[in-house]
Amino acid sequence: MFAKIDVNGADAAELYQWLKSEQPGNGDSPDVVWNFEKFLVDSAGEAVARFPPNVTPEEIAEQLPALLN
Repeated sequence: MFAKIDVNGADAAELYQWLKSEQPGNGDSPDVVWNFEKFLVDSAGEAVARFPPNVTPEEIAEQLPALLN
């Protein structure tokens, strides 16, 4: 769980391959471009949003009540 993993490229961890396929982002590539890029997954296991590094956890928290209903 605490080992370093790849998030991009041919050796990307399956989790990140799935997250990027579900939420490809707004850039030219679905690759994770910087640390602290965030994905939001709902209680049904659906990737519902992707946030760039400059979005704060507090901003993401605004979306949580709708997902908890």
